[in-house]
Amino acid sequence: MFTGIIEGKGIVRHIEHDNTNIHFTFQSPFTKDLKVDQSVAHNGVCLTVVAISDDVSTYTVTAIQETLDKTNLGKLQIGDVVNLERCTLIGGRLDGHIVQGHVDQIGICKSIENLNGSWKFTFEHERGEHITVSKGSITINGVSLTVVDSTAESFSVAIIPFTYEHTNFKELKIGSQVNLEFDIIGKYVSKLMAHYAAHS
Repeated sequence: MFTGIIEGKGIVRHIEHDNTNIHFTFQSPFTKDLKVDQSVAHNGVCLTVVAISDDVSTYTVTAIQETLDKTNLGKLQIGDVVNLERCTLIGGRLDGHIVQGHVDQIGICKSIENLNGSWKFTFEHERGEHITVSKGSITINGVSLTVVDSTAESFSVAIIPFTYEHTNFKELKIGSQVNLEFDIIGKYVSKLMAHYAAHS
């Protein structure tokens, strides 16, 4: 379980293909605090630490085909930057919202508007059971954010300077693919409404 509050940025140092899996090695600001078998969210994707380098400078995680098909991890290259968050400690503050680390789909950045002190990013996504609502929560590349505008196939968020500097939002361009995890409460409500509509 995560909160969507990014702890730091990781840099891809090595990529190894192993049949349909990919092993990613990252350099991070908290590698020395990690242990094998711990969960870390990478751009919002929960992955298990499988190895730590002898000099404790990097760690490795493995992404299976299912993860690669549904996220932007398969497009990572050496030197790319990802948002990192370790799993939530029980008893800690929930500063963002409930994030599972299970990406629902990929979104596409359609516009970036400089608001002279903040930025407004607009994303498109597949129309379907997953929805956003104005003032509701959304997770983008692991970052917990509040929806500004919402339609059936798009939404926008406002990014403050701190978030812009301390996450990989600074790296995004028009056309960039991002990982989306829709609000878990909204997903349950949407599923229930669809069920009742089908049986009414």
